[in-house]
Amino acid sequence: MDIVKILLAIFLPPVAAFMQVGLTLHFWVNIVLTLLGGLPGMVHALWLVVTKK
Repeated sequence: MDIVKILLAIFLPPVAAFMQVGLTLHFWVNIVLTLLGGLPGMVHALWLVVTKK
């Protein structure tokens, strides 16, 4: 399942963040970062998945 989350973090960062942490502050931060640019949202989602927040 971690491989799927990593792939989602790369292509659909908010979905990966939601799957990892639910509707928490990290999810909303990821939405904002993704809207500001794809790369910041991707890095944040990868960080969430890798650290298992």
